[in-house]
Amino acid sequence: MPAVAPNAAQRTTFLRAPDATAATAPSAQWWEALGDPILDDLVAKALSGSPTLAAAQARITQARANLAATNAAFTPKANVGASAAEVALPGAFTNDKSRLSKQIYAENFDASWELDLFGANRRRSEAARDRMDAAQASAADAAVSLSAEVVRTYAELRVAQAHATLLDKQVDLDRRLLDHATQRFKLGTVGSQDVDEAKSALAQSESDTSDTGAQITVLADQLAVLIGREPGALDDLVAHPAPPLHVPSTVAIGDPARLLRSRPDIRVAERQVAAANADVGAHIADRFPKVTFTGILGLGGTSVGDAFNPGSLVALAMPQIKWNILDGGRTVALKRNARGALVEAEAKYRGTVLDALEDAEASLTRFGSQRIALAKAAESREAAEHLAGLQVQRAQGGTLSRADALKAERQALRAKMAEISAGGTLTSDFVAVEKALGLGWEAQK
Repeated sequence: MPAVAPNAAQRTTFLRAPDATAATAPSAQWWEALGDPILDDLVAKALSGSPTLAAAQARITQARANLAATNAAFTPKANVGASAAEVALPGAFTNDKSRLSKQIYAENFDASWELDLFGANRRRSEAARDRMDAAQASAADAAVSLSAEVVRTYAELRVAQAHATLLDKQVDLDRRLLDHATQRFKLGTVGSQDVDEAKSALAQSESDTSDTGAQITVLADQLAVLIGREPGALDDLVAHPAPPLHVPSTVAIGDPARLLRSRPDIRVAERQVAAANADVGAHIADRFPKVTFTGILGLGGTSVGDAFNPGSLVALAMPQIKWNILDGGRTVALKRNARGALVEAEAKYRGTVLDALEDAEASLTRFGSQRIALAKAAESREAAEHLAGLQVQRAQGGTLSRADALKAERQALRAKMAEISAGGTLTSDFVAVEKALGLGWEAQK
């Protein structure tokens, strides 16, 4: 394999690894760290029932069949045949004035075997095996993407459900604020502007509630399709909300060398390089002579019985050397084409390795940053809740208006929704890290 990213392969940690990560070996079933049995069941169903993975498995079957067909070149070829013919020859062919007319019956068995003297068949077998390995790695890569998409969609669903619960409370607060503003307007203590502002806030909250409900339904249907079911099959998830997912305090990520071994897309590119290299070797071998051994056994004569009479046995053994020295440059052109394909495969391999490392480092950077963002969102929510509590007490004591206390409660709800959103983003970043590490496919074993 071409030497790619030698520094990364030697490092014991990622450059952008945040404090909340560890260089210990991560688990293939990484989603289990989120501690949600429903999610575990959904991922298992996706890995066993997804049409995407079924198609990938079918490509593996095709590649195995192609390997078996290629390996058949190492075995002898045999044919059995029987024939009956009516022969009529003029006297000119028999030195006789009369016309010869005969019936001939024969059966024969022939076998041939090509000696793989220069390794052409062996190299083609290597190429077929490498492509089968690439198909298996491609299926693993599909499993990585699928498991990550299931977790990400499920996490978004739970965040949306948590938002929906808080939005219901916000709608209730906005209605109370509108009632309060309307009463004060009737008393002449506030202008119509306060009423209009309250109406606008209520309308926006009701709109947000409707949008969130639609989002929940869409996400549930997306999950259903991901596990190979029809839309609507997971409506129970819509009817029974659950808390958002929580990322573990410490995430095992391993090291760059492990990533280079684990990511299936790198394995795909690596096997494609090996297959292209084997193709070059096969085309080089095609320039040399081919040695074939052929044997024929036959029985025959002018009657049906002669076709089964050992006395009429005919045997022929024939070694053959064939060297295609003049083909208009076709063999040379095919070899040149194979070398070009090899250069292309090597370039793609290098690009895949570098993209994988960049993906991992970028995912870790975003994950570390979002950890901080979530902590700040939690601080903001705590401050808003503390302030809301104080404002309620002041309103009860008569030193603050009820409207100001309600607005403080609303602000605390908004801060809570912001914290939930930050937690959802952190979960998505966690999923991106695990996907970048190439985890998830071993769950199929």
